[in-house]
Amino acid sequence: MTGPTLDEISAALAHLRGDLIETPVLPLTSARWDGLLPDRADVTVKLELFQQAGSFKARGALLGIRQLDAAQRAAGVVAASGGNHALAVSWAAKAAGVDALIAMPKATDPARIAGCEALGATVTLHDDMAAAFAAMNDAADAGRSLMHPFEAEHMILGSATCGYEYATQAPQIDTFIIPIGGGGMISGMACAIKQLNPNATVIGVEPYGADSMSQSFAAGAPVKIRKVATIADSLGAPLAMPLTYGVARAYVDRIVKIADHEMLVAMDHYQNVLRITAEPACGAALAAIIGPLKAELTGRQIGIIACGSNISLARYAELMQAL
Repeated sequence: MTGPTLDEISAALAHLRGDLIETPVLPLTSARWDGLLPDRADVTVKLELFQQAGSFKARGALLGIRQLDAAQRAAGVVAASGGNHALAVSWAAKAAGVDALIAMPKATDPARIAGCEALGATVTLHDDMAAAFAAMNDAADAGRSLMHPFEAEHMILGSATCGYEYATQAPQIDTFIIPIGGGGMISGMACAIKQLNPNATVIGVEPYGADSMSQSFAAGAPVKIRKVATIADSLGAPLAMPLTYGVARAYVDRIVKIADHEMLVAMDHYQNVLRITAEPACGAALAAIIGPLKAELTGRQIGIIACGSNISLARYAELMQAL
């Protein structure tokens, strides 16, 4: 599986135009970034946190809902997610008049649960993400259409529209740094980016405590990890899966890992410099370029993505106490 073609991505962008936001890109040129970013590098961030429902997930969710037939719409949809995908499916389902059932871990930020319910979705809570995935699959077996958080062609295509948009907004970028959860974002974005610019470098970023794609790259096949242990719940996929793994493997050059503390530091910089209240996943790409990748990215044209910001002030404050 090598993902959607440029023609398919362009058609999807046209299909979504008017319903989704062409999120802005911002060069990080303020003197307040001096010393933080790689030396002599130009860094651009795509502010996908300003997307509908607060993250890039809205792109794929809307494509997925729109491809349902009448019978599927009547039966409703189901998704499992710790937040961003849940909110995106809830938003897209409400816009289409489709009933949505969302399975979430009990530890989910209450603001995300409330956000889904405010959009008309029914939320069920489960012991952990693995249990939420099991509940999602049970509901799909009972007749609801499965809106998987990453392992779906429409999710890869939605992310590809983000990558296409970014690469055309900032054609000077030669190195893209993209967070990895289940792989839906990086597979789609990398697929679009590499088709537009085969010479571009795409580097994935995973938390040490949720490194299923790193382990899969090393093993040469998708793997399931024993335990997810990271503050970045939006990156906390318990496994890699064949579709997204295959596309990511085809286009992603390598993956680096970051610690939870590095994401907290990046979140603090976003708050202090840009006044953005970023969730941990949103800070992951910035954490990579001011941390493990800083030395090797000297002099590069770098693109990072701020992928979402669905976090309550209470949860944000709780996390930042660890700094």
